[in-house]
Amino acid sequence: MTTPLLKQDVLQTLSTWYANGQVFAYPTEAVFGLGCDPLNKEAVYKILSLKSREVEKGMILIASEFSQVAPYVLFDTLDQSAQTQILATWPGPVTWLLPKSPKTPDWISGDSAMLAVRISRHPLVVQMCQHLGKPLVSTSANPAGEMPAKSEQEVRDYFGKDLPVVAGALGEQTSPSKIFHSLTMETIRA
Repeated sequence: MTTPLLKQDVLQTLSTWYANGQVFAYPTEAVFGLGCDPLNKEAVYKILSLKSREVEKGMILIASEFSQVAPYVLFDTLDQSAQTQILATWPGPVTWLLPKSPKTPDWISGDSAMLAVRISRHPLVVQMCQHLGKPLVSTSANPAGEMPAKSEQEVRDYFGKDLPVVAGALGEQTSPSKIFHSLTMETIRA
C-alpha cells in the first residue's frame, strides 16, 4: 500500500505549527504520535501535560535522516561496530538510545544521559521532516496508561477536536518501535 504524500498547503500549515510551538498528531509506523519542535520547551511541556507524562521519562526524536538528529547526540563516541549496527537498522521502525549531546535539552532526554532517536521510513514522517529540515518529537498519542491512538478519531477521542492532526495512514508495523540501548545493545522495548 502506498501512502499519498502531503499536499503543499498541509506542509505550509505544518511549518506554521512547528514555528509557533503548536502540538499536533501525525501517523507513524504503528500508531499516531504527538509532535512538536523539540527545542520549544513550552510545546514539549504541552505534550507532557496532554499525556500526563513526567518530563523525567524523556521522549523520542524522529527524523528523515541522521543529519537532523546528529546535533542532539554524541554518535562518534560509540565504537565502530555499534555505529555500523545502528545505521544498518535505519531508516526503519527501530529506536536507539544514544549518548546525548550537551546541547540536548533535558525536557527531551528527561533525567537520562541518553536520547531516544529513530530515523523513520514512514513516507509522511519522511516528508514532514524533510520539509522542516529538522526532527520532530515523537511520543504515542495517548494519555498515560491508555492504548496508543491508531486513528484520527482515536486521537480526537483522547484530546478533543482542537488538537491538529496530520491526516494519513499508519505504516505496516503492528506495535510501536523496538528500542535498543547503544552502549549495552540490550533490548529496552521488544
